[in-house]
Amino acid sequence: MPALPLPQYGIENLYLFPCYGTPDAYQRATGKPAPDWNPNRAPKFWEDPHAKDNPKRTVVYDQALVLDDKGYPAVGPDGQPVLDLLVLNKDEAATVNIPPDLGNIPGANVPMVPPPLRALEPNEQLFFPFGGVVAVKNLDLYPSIERTFTPADRAVLNAIAKKLGA
Repeated sequence: MPALPLPQYGIENLYLFPCYGTPDAYQRATGKPAPDWNPNRAPKFWEDPHAKDNPKRTVVYDQALVLDDKGYPAVGPDGQPVLDLLVLNKDEAATVNIPPDLGNIPGANVPMVPPPLRALEPNEQLFFPFGGVVAVKNLDLYPSIERTFTPADRAVLNAIAKKLGA
């Protein structure tokens, strides 16, 4: 799938499989009930319908976001989100593990299994637009919305900082 004709867009546009936020959403989309929540597995909101057909015990996906111990996207030395291989047992890859729609559920407080991503196009780049959110930048179109500080903007900010004693 080529890059979208937008300057930036959500990473969900790179997901190889649909994600389901709740067991009800899964049932509405697939027509079958979600498997029972397994607190011994990490939350997983997507399924690979072809994983069970794999002749091997494991399924390897070329790229997925790397999440830290708290479930936040890892930041590489270049300041960009980190991608790596995702290796799962084929039975795990083939099923969702969605916590029930109830408050704090045992086992739901661990990082989720990130969805595998399609390969980035040459004109696509992952980035953090703000606060740990990962998005995709279309390098051909992004300059049209990129805003930079001018010397006048910097002067105003410096004056505000001086007035505030910062």
